[in-house]
Amino acid sequence: MASDLSTELSREALGLKVWELIAILFGVVVVVIVAMLSLCLMLKKSKSQRKKHALPLTSQIPIESNEIKEISIDEVSANSHPTHEGVLCALNDKFGDKDSEKGFTGSKNGDDSSQSGSFTNLEKDGARPSPNPIATPSPLTGLPEFSHLGWGHWFTLRDLQIATNRFSKDNIIGEGGYGVVYRGRLVNGAPVAVKKLLNNLGQAEKEFMVEVEAIGHVRHKNLVRLLGYCIEGTHRLLVYEYVNNGNLEQWLHGAMPHRGYLTWEARMKILLGTAKALAYLHEAIEPKVVHRDIKSSNILIDDDFNAKISDFGLAKLLGAGKSHITTRVMGTFGYVAPEYANSGLLNEKSDVYSFGVVLLESITGRDPVDYGRPAPEVNLVDWLKMMVGSRRSEEVIDPNLEVRPSTSALKRALLTALRCVDPDAEKRPRMGQVVRMLEAEEYPISREDRRRRRKQRGASADADPPRASSETDRSDLSDTRSAQRKTENRQRG
Repeated sequence: MASDLSTELSREALGLKVWELIAILFGVVVVVIVAMLSLCLMLKKSKSQRKKHALPLTSQIPIESNEIKEISIDEVSANSHPTHEGVLCALNDKFGDKDSEKGFTGSKNGDDSSQSGSFTNLEKDGARPSPNPIATPSPLTGLPEFSHLGWGHWFTLRDLQIATNRFSKDNIIGEGGYGVVYRGRLVNGAPVAVKKLLNNLGQAEKEFMVEVEAIGHVRHKNLVRLLGYCIEGTHRLLVYEYVNNGNLEQWLHGAMPHRGYLTWEARMKILLGTAKALAYLHEAIEPKVVHRDIKSSNILIDDDFNAKISDFGLAKLLGAGKSHITTRVMGTFGYVAPEYANSGLLNEKSDVYSFGVVLLESITGRDPVDYGRPAPEVNLVDWLKMMVGSRRSEEVIDPNLEVRPSTSALKRALLTALRCVDPDAEKRPRMGQVVRMLEAEEYPISREDRRRRRKQRGASADADPPRASSETDRSDLSDTRSAQRKTENRQRG
């Protein structure tokens, strides 16, 4: 048997012995297997490298910070303040529907910076913005576009260290709940704002993902543009266009003393731009973006007094077919909508309420919550409703305004604000409607107001005829009695 096997192996095939062919085939199989293993390892390694550059995903929820806290709003008794509808009626009765004065004579509250006189009290000295601003090139001009997201620039940590002088304290321009914002200058000379998120990886990545997903692709003149990002190790940084004229809170509350105070026209222009940006986020893109932290300090102002909404770290995306989402209540006290604070139900009407508070803040020059004031004046919304209900609406205007607004302009702004802060979220207007309200020469009375007034007039008309008929009956009765007396006198005579 063994001799037969050795004989078979010793046979020649193709000039080689059979055992030699078997050895060669075995070697080929081994080489193929080794090559395949090497190829698999190379593919696995390349995938891991791609994952390092891909946007990280995390399901962690950011912990609370010192600035952005969980909000709870104490419900106010309905008897302590006039009803919202009563306040609106009082405001309409106070000013009337046929004001002869026109707000912003000759133009609407548009975006044209030449529509009014000075924008600040110091513009008389030559600080007036140019009516025809020169279009500035993109800050990314001259930088390689190698972001895998299809937009923006992928910066290295070294790029941003150089831009901010190694994140020098002298370059700090703001500190938020989740990070520090530095002023920087790119290698091409373009100024930028660099937001360095805190090193708490779960917290940093949460805000990083939210901001990139919310505004990475959107483009609007009244939204701060996100130019790019940096991901290296535990570092998460966002790079924005630089807006160097302060924010609305600074202008309203005296933090810009070298520039004076905003005029009424400048305030309305900033608010109109803010309203347009929110209308774009809520109504023009899918999924819609709910900012969730609209406040005066998040409204930046450029050199031409155009508004730029910033800080999308708390933003939420609301997909098609969703009327609301349930989420942890986060935001800034004084600006948060009551229904969101009480139930955690969030939709775009929450932003509408916050915008209404900012509008009231701009009209009055007061903080939304100020514990340094008497008890009835601590909460801005409640105080203003009380003032309007008492027919003292002209007393709420910011005393720092040198030139007071016209009666019709004040009425339009107050009515718009009160609509936005309606306690019933369903009755608040959409931001697109708010834009039309602010742009209108005369405040557009809603259908609900017209129906309410018709009912009131109908009720008063129904109440008047009995009075008239009773007065007629009395006059007829007196005429009858006098005629009878004349007849009796004649008969006696």
